[in-house]
Amino acid sequence: MTKAPNELMLVEAARALRSREITVRELWDACHSAAVAKNPELNAYLEIFNADDAAIDAAQARIEKEGDAAPMLCGIPLAIKDNILIDGKTASAASKMLENYRATYDATVIKKLKDQNALFIGRTNMDEFAMGGSTEHSAFGVTKNPHDTKRTPGGSSGGSAAAVAADTCIAALGTDTGGSIRQPASHCGIVGVKPTYGRVSRNGLIAMGSSLDQAGPMTKSVEDARILLSAISGTDPLDSTTITDATYTNRTVEGKMRIGVPRDLLAEGLDADVRERFDAALEAFRSEGHEVVDVSLPTSRYGLAAYYIVMPAEVSTNLARLDGMRYGHAVRETTLLDDYRASRTEGFGAETKRRILLGTYVLSSGYIDAYYRKAEAARALLRAEYAKAFEGVDLIAVPTVVAPAFVFGAKSDPVAMYLEDVFTVTANLTGAPAISVPMGRVERDGVSLPVGMHFTAPHGAEDRLFTAAAQLEEKGLY
Repeated sequence: MTKAPNELMLVEAARALRSREITVRELWDACHSAAVAKNPELNAYLEIFNADDAAIDAAQARIEKEGDAAPMLCGIPLAIKDNILIDGKTASAASKMLENYRATYDATVIKKLKDQNALFIGRTNMDEFAMGGSTEHSAFGVTKNPHDTKRTPGGSSGGSAAAVAADTCIAALGTDTGGSIRQPASHCGIVGVKPTYGRVSRNGLIAMGSSLDQAGPMTKSVEDARILLSAISGTDPLDSTTITDATYTNRTVEGKMRIGVPRDLLAEGLDADVRERFDAALEAFRSEGHEVVDVSLPTSRYGLAAYYIVMPAEVSTNLARLDGMRYGHAVRETTLLDDYRASRTEGFGAETKRRILLGTYVLSSGYIDAYYRKAEAARALLRAEYAKAFEGVDLIAVPTVVAPAFVFGAKSDPVAMYLEDVFTVTANLTGAPAISVPMGRVERDGVSLPVGMHFTAPHGAEDRLFTAAAQLEEKGLY
């Protein structure tokens, strides 16, 4: 084994555990040591957990007893975004509002991982309540990109992305509301998947936008992402939006694929060298016999605007319970109104307050028709438009983001930050599955930085994403 244990991909680590090249304890120690050593600079983790000796011993015993029949995730150290509940651990969503909240139960995805004897290295930093695209909005400091510590790792799952890219864990979980898995995956040069809405239970996730949120894998390879997604998928009686496995039948594509490219969306704002890498990736697919065709998605140009009405509306509703009375940071003043005002003023950061205010505004009696209902109408039209496009193509491809990771402070204007999501929000609005996979590197200030290619598939067609992404991965473009 030429790699250090913490540098292994999930499939490599699982193979090494079963062949007795390493033990579960050795794999844990390697990841844990790397996390402890690198975190002071990167701030990828808000908390690095101590070794759970019983869990490590149980995983080792299961591998020795079951061998190749043991789950692939048995004994694998994972990093978990700080808005996913782990029983007995703090889950703050990187906010002062929940700084002292300790989870009293496991999220469904955590329960599924525990059932397979996965291990948890720690909880990762994020934009507060998943609101942001840079992890600059954490109440507990920024996370730095392992490729260039002057730059952001993206967000809101920036801590998980940095943890994977820095080899401080084998894989990680993030959550995605408008691109929060895929955008940081692109910036950090890893694979990130936003599953079909309802494929993964939201039970035990601290909600941001309930009709948009999905937990998903952030990994070092496409096959790792497929394995981790399979482990956390499935119906859940605690989440009525989860969908049955029957949704995923007859969704694969045999032979060559037709890949649609919405050229009109790429006309403005895309950096020239990112466009060059994207064109090279498309050419790689053509060389393998796949067909690349233009598709028209005119409503997509309004997707970002619709998203930034729908999402804040759901934020306003979901965070209303965090008022210092029912939940969250509590400040006691002279009147009840002052209690509410002081608790929320101290507990929430600037971006969270901005979105709560915007969401409350678009839901107010004088403006709900003018804004929120029109945004939902645009969302319905966008869904229909994508469904129509998928009648003629198997996948839709765009760059994940318009540019590589940016330096801290470069997007202090909120609108500039929101534009980071221009290619990713449509998958959340439509509920479709999407993936970001590395497609090469571009240079900024003498540093080589990764950029990602983004595929969207019809509902339930994650296998198409993995097939296309694996072929790009095999080309070794990054």
